[in-house]
Amino acid sequence: MSWTSIVVLVAGAFGCKLFGVFGLGRLAGGTTTRFEPLTALIPAALFAALITTQTVAGDQTLVLDARIVGVGAGAIAVWRRTPFVVVLLVAMAVTAAVRWQTWL
Repeated sequence: MSWTSIVVLVAGAFGCKLFGVFGLGRLAGGTTTRFEPLTALIPAALFAALITTQTVAGDQTLVLDARIVGVGAGAIAVWRRTPFVVVLLVAMAVTAAVRWQTWL
């Protein structure tokens, strides 16, 4: 990969972030409320994408291990409307239990 392509990709990523902060922020906060539902959903979508990527991504492969079970338990805890700290604790405990069982 050349330095030119790296600089172009960095500038494009930074430009997208600037547009999201300044462009969509002004459209949602001003008199135009057409983009307000979209901007309200962006953090949840990014958080879900990060969780999915960190859970199943491997070295060019799909990894299905104890993390999937932990995320599933956390999803059930969210569905049951438990507090976020409890969701994290449930997901960590289930993941640890599954890893402990497979280690034995």
